[in-house]
Amino acid sequence: MNIAIFTPSLNPYSETFIQAHKNYLQGEVFYYYGPRGRIQLEGRDALVSKIKNWQYRIQTKLYKHPTSYINTQSISASLKQQAIDVILVEYGTHAFNLLDLLRECELPIVVHFHGYDASVKQVIEKCNHYKEVFAKATSVIAVSRKMQQLLLDLGCPSEKLVYNVYGPQPEFETVIPTYSKKQFIGIGRFTDKKAPYYTIMAFNQIIANHPDARLLLAGDGALLNMCQNLVKHFGFEEQVIFLGIVSPEAYRELLTESLAFVQHSITANNGDMEGTPLAVLEASVAGLPVISTNHAGIPDVIEHGKTGLLSEEHDVDAMAENMLHLLGDVDLAKKLGAAGKARILEHYSMQRHINVLGDVLSSAAGDSFLHPE
Repeated sequence: MNIAIFTPSLNPYSETFIQAHKNYLQGEVFYYYGPRGRIQLEGRDALVSKIKNWQYRIQTKLYKHPTSYINTQSISASLKQQAIDVILVEYGTHAFNLLDLLRECELPIVVHFHGYDASVKQVIEKCNHYKEVFAKATSVIAVSRKMQQLLLDLGCPSEKLVYNVYGPQPEFETVIPTYSKKQFIGIGRFTDKKAPYYTIMAFNQIIANHPDARLLLAGDGALLNMCQNLVKHFGFEEQVIFLGIVSPEAYRELLTESLAFVQHSITANNGDMEGTPLAVLEASVAGLPVISTNHAGIPDVIEHGKTGLLSEEHDVDAMAENMLHLLGDVDLAKKLGAAGKARILEHYSMQRHINVLGDVLSSAAGDSFLHPE
């Protein structure tokens, strides 16, 4: 099976789930990246020959096509040249922007939603509530039960909708936590839906009883400076460390020595919410308990009191209590962490995620052969 993956960006550090699709799917994967009109094929200098490119340029001038016509025709020709069987489009927004291309290529389409694309009100309205996307798609993938319901409410046919949670990278399965430090670790973009300031506010409540505790926050984003200022305001710059962007290897090392993973996810005012945070899955399969919120796909994969401790969105006091609970009972942290590792391995492994996605793509490709348009 020849698979074409279309994604808006090449290799953004926060989209390891897309890189997993590129690296682990069975068959030959062709990775088309970039926004509409400027799409490239990874590993290739050009989509088509110079002669074809000039042909499309001449047609654009003669028939007054939009400039994106050149790229659209080039991609269509490239898909035929690579004998593509099925297309996987990452993000519903990207599928909407590529509708002209998707209609022209007449290939089966699987659209993979990830988070904001299924929840931000303005984005959904701009994409005409995905009516054309749902009509064109052979299958649509949701990464949480909440997202599944959101897409159903938007009008996605239930027979096209597939629930498939991400899987953590297998390397995280090898982590053996020591719980050696009174240290909490959080990793992710500093955005409204991850509300890192709430995590800092919760940590502020435990410092009086545990002045030797530490909070490590990795990542970058619009709220980073605000969070740094908040830490200065509270006066515990030595206890809260901002790590910037860290590698997966460094993250695994931090998980090894930490007590728990923390993240206070919320639904932002514009509707933006998580899918199922990959960092939560990675921490849990590494054997750390997860302290988080009842938000989006988090309670799908983390069981309160069994594999982690969850509070309601915006409830800083409850999150602080959960942090205090584990600081005072390391044995409980170990118990929750071990149960979490077992649960992720059994129900949410990378192999399971890729197998489900591969089956969806194979089914879509098979349907196109049996019932050509």
